[in-house]
Amino acid sequence: MAIVDRHETSPLPPPRAGRAWGKFWGRWTGFDVAASAIALVVVIPILSVVGIAFTGDGTAIAHLASTFLPEYVANTLALGLLVVAGVLLIGVPAAWLVAACEFPGRRALEFALVLPMAAPAYVLAYAYADFLAAFGPVQSLFRAWTGFEVGAYWFPEIRSLPGAALMLTLVLYPYVYILARAHFLNQSAAALDAARSLGRSAWGSFVAVTLPLARPAIVAGAALALMETFADYGTVSYFGVQVFTTGIYRAWISLSDLAGAAQLATALLVFVALVLMLERNARGARAFHETGRRDRRPERIVLHGARSVAAMVACTLPPIFGFVIPVAVLISLLLGAGPPAREFSLHLLHSLVLAFLAGAVATCVAFVLGLARKQGPASIASRASFIAGLGYAVPGVVVAIGVLMPFAWFDNTLDSALRASFGVSSGLVLTGSIAGLVFAYTVRYLAVALQSVSAGLERITPSIEAAAKLLGRGPWDAVRRVYLPLIAPSALTAALLVFVDVMKELPATLMLRPFNFDTLAVAAHNYAADERLGHAAAPSLVIVAAGIVPCILLLRTISRMSEKNGTPET
Repeated sequence: MAIVDRHETSPLPPPRAGRAWGKFWGRWTGFDVAASAIALVVVIPILSVVGIAFTGDGTAIAHLASTFLPEYVANTLALGLLVVAGVLLIGVPAAWLVAACEFPGRRALEFALVLPMAAPAYVLAYAYADFLAAFGPVQSLFRAWTGFEVGAYWFPEIRSLPGAALMLTLVLYPYVYILARAHFLNQSAAALDAARSLGRSAWGSFVAVTLPLARPAIVAGAALALMETFADYGTVSYFGVQVFTTGIYRAWISLSDLAGAAQLATALLVFVALVLMLERNARGARAFHETGRRDRRPERIVLHGARSVAAMVACTLPPIFGFVIPVAVLISLLLGAGPPAREFSLHLLHSLVLAFLAGAVATCVAFVLGLARKQGPASIASRASFIAGLGYAVPGVVVAIGVLMPFAWFDNTLDSALRASFGVSSGLVLTGSIAGLVFAYTVRYLAVALQSVSAGLERITPSIEAAAKLLGRGPWDAVRRVYLPLIAPSALTAALLVFVDVMKELPATLMLRPFNFDTLAVAAHNYAADERLGHAAAPSLVIVAAGIVPCILLLRTISRMSEKNGTPET
């Protein structure tokens, strides 16, 4: 007699909706709820921009399509391609030379190549506009040597699209340099030995083996540089290059057309999304793996004669043009203009307050998301924290538009309610406030803080968590007594990095700042726009000085990386 399985022949009744809903909510933890709420709040500006783009009647975008839009598209693409080509031509050879070769000054140059990251591109634009002007030191010296008069010779125009691309290239090539150098340092000698055994030269081995293996890192660095190029406003605005960011600002401020600005911002978001997709596809289309042991690094190639000189020149020129000359020009402008403007101390105070608040808020939010990530890569909280970190890929001008609309809606709703109930007006509570700026900064730079805080939390092993539980510590007590002391250095680093980014930030600050509340970046931009470069020098130098802080952190990381990978430094 056959045995019948009751579970197979008699299916269970379908679960009731309430039971299924309770089971769904039963999977959620407190971290899941907190991380999801943060992700939702951070995504609001992006959703707001897309929503506003569909509210317009299409008149503005139709006008732009027939006038400026083709120029915006062409200039944005051309600028991006020039910058990508420039950062690759500078970053990759420099990274390989300092990682794989030996020549005089290599140890100092591998650190100096990071310094241009300290200066925003718009600061370089102000410096070189004076340095290469008709009556600047370069053309004045040229006329003294040749005897030419002004206008009697051709000189390249720095205030142009190629000039803007050069400024951006000089400050963004370290993205490629740092990532490529890290990969070259981690490279095993086995692959290169195989190439050499087949008769490849040092250059041939680099092209056939080293470069393909470093492709993911190089592509990632180029993608970061391209996204920063799309987000730039100060350089292109000062040089008069019409791209999407300048168009968005013009549509909002000059034409008072928020829907048109949102439509342009949505198009810019599409550009950024395409960059991210292309970067991911480029990394995944072809896979290169090292199968050799990594405990032995390749011997450095000792360069002599002309090759040594060429390597020194290739690694010296980028920091000279990207850091030394701009800083020297700014110092000379400051000395020539006398004391800083009377408002300088107020601008410095505004920048410090905003940077401190944004750093503190972003770090606290990142700490919550970092704790949520520790539940596992497939948890709801981990996915929500990933979404919350996407704001770094959104240009500041887009974030500004996305922040304005929900804040304006809240202010209008509150004002209408108070008028109807009590006959009083609340005015603008969030719009044009410090709170709006801090929120925009948090959306923009949360990923920076999250990366550093998560790195600190990864050092807390499960054994430490278990020990806290064995001691009877509750969740909050464990966070206060165990987690916070252990991640304090990482949290401080996160706050410091956000602090520096906010000090340099221009487009969102320019569009969202309260009335008569200028920061160092806004003041430098306004002075430069009025051709008062001497007054712009003081705030620009402070911004550069603040930017040296992350450069020092990167230099320390590079040094530790060299020691860890057994780089011969003697």
